[in-house]
Amino acid sequence: MEAINKYYLNNGIIYPIKEFTDEDSKEKIIYEVLRVVNGKPAFLKDHLERMKKSFKLINKEFPYDEDEIEKLIIEVIKKNDNALGNIKITCNVNNNNFKIYYIMHSYPSKEYYKKGVKVILYYGERENPNLKVVSTAFREKVAEKMKEANAHEALLVDRHGFITEGSKSNFFGIKDKNLITAKGEAVLRGITRDKIFKIAKSLGIEVEEKEIKASEISDLDSLFISGTSVAILPISQVDDIKFDVNNEILIKIMKRYNELLENK
Repeated sequence: MEAINKYYLNNGIIYPIKEFTDEDSKEKIIYEVLRVVNGKPAFLKDHLERMKKSFKLINKEFPYDEDEIEKLIIEVIKKNDNALGNIKITCNVNNNNFKIYYIMHSYPSKEYYKKGVKVILYYGERENPNLKVVSTAFREKVAEKMKEANAHEALLVDRHGFITEGSKSNFFGIKDKNLITAKGEAVLRGITRDKIFKIAKSLGIEVEEKEIKASEISDLDSLFISGTSVAILPISQVDDIKFDVNNEILIKIMKRYNELLENK
């Protein structure tokens, strides 16, 4: 069962978690996963805006009131004693069944943020990178390769040999004190990704959206992935290639993002 904690919400009504059912799992689901920090949903407006865009991509109207969703999320958080963690919002596009519930989360340890993580290159791409829908088969294939390599994440490489994003994160490189990342149309535009763009601008760091050849990844000075659960996580190794995790630009961006996440 994916839902955890004491209570969840189904179509506006709070139920005990023991009554949770996953009858929508085989349907087409649009979803968002957001982080609860200090009893509040982090970057909620950004997540709801992206959810609206997902509906637009399948030519459907967003069927909910944003202020009402916020109230419902706060209600779920309070009913679960303001627990830290991740909350998932799901909508069945066929019948508009709407749920809000806590899910299992895995935040990297402090050691990973200091030493970085190993990732692999995986040659595969999403059907529609900008549309946040559940794709269980694709996720399972990637997870299997990651497990074989004892890797934390997989960087997806498209049919043209360009790195697009991680299987569950966005990807950034650092070269000559500038940030490089894939073009927006080729990836899921993560909420954390958007925050990094704004942080970089505030720090006077240039961000270039460009195609990044997998064969040229060793030319980059430093790498990191970003996302709701990982925040900003340094990459120490891609396959057998090692990278610097103490890069000055990387450290600055990590510090500023953590302050933003804690609402400081």
